[in-house]
Amino acid sequence: MMLGNQENSKQRMKKILYTLLLLNVFFSANAQKINSYSKSINEWHKARIADLKTPAGWLNLEGLFWLEKGVNTLGKKEGSDCRYNNAAFPDELGSFIYEGDSVLWMNSANNTIKVNGVLVNGIKPVKVFYKEEQAITMSWSHYTWTIIKREDKMGVRFRNLEAKTLVHFKGIDRFPIDSNWRVKATMVAPSQNLLMITNVLGQTTASKTAGKLLFTINNKEYSLDVIDEGGPKFFIVFADETAGKTTYGAGRFIEINKPDALGNTEIDFNIAYNPPCAFTAFATCPLPPPQNRLKLAITAGEKNYGNH
Repeated sequence: MMLGNQENSKQRMKKILYTLLLLNVFFSANAQKINSYSKSINEWHKARIADLKTPAGWLNLEGLFWLEKGVNTLGKKEGSDCRYNNAAFPDELGSFIYEGDSVLWMNSANNTIKVNGVLVNGIKPVKVFYKEEQAITMSWSHYTWTIIKREDKMGVRFRNLEAKTLVHFKGIDRFPIDSNWRVKATMVAPSQNLLMITNVLGQTTASKTAGKLLFTINNKEYSLDVIDEGGPKFFIVFADETAGKTTYGAGRFIEINKPDALGNTEIDFNIAYNPPCAFTAFATCPLPPPQNRLKLAITAGEKNYGNH
């Protein structure tokens, strides 16, 4: 009888050890999966920060000058049409000439700039914008600028490549990475092909919509209208109940993979990021449409930055 009890005890112990081994394998594999996921999010964020710091990033903007038809002077002196009040900048570097759908640049006497890296001498006007068909960068010393068009407005986006906002940038606070905010979603066809988006200037334009994204969080269904900008991923402008508190008041951006043939994709709020307007007053960001303002606090992704 004692031998039988000992044998049963051994069998039970083997089962317990086997179960513990399986649990150890499971938790170890799950931990590796979580670590791999966290690493991918951190790598994405690292690339995001690097992009912000590039010459074309959003940390070096120091001016946005809207042009009037005709001649618009650029310089630091009072009365300049495009006044950049910086002691290191010339009183009058030159002028923009806004005619029709074109903008020309003309040096002032004794000043020269570079256009797409090529030195432009003399005071003969040089075309620097025509119907957005080409991206032209003008520069003087460590300052660069380009022409932008926003509907009926023509402007100059001005950068200081040694701006204090760039030099003293310390990064962006984020919520802790949480895989529960990576949510399966389904894309359904749009009821109409265009989505009306208003920007911070008050301009409303029609954007091509990819459809409506449907997903569930805590057993409640939500939806977001999605923009198709023609790139490899779809784009969403949204806001949630953290906006104006822990996240940027005017909402955040997020990109998603295009769905498969059945409309299946996912939305990962851990990679929700601030619009340019969170970093600078010299950007023209789109705002979330009313239907993309979620009645939900999404505690994932980037937190607020600055006070713009």
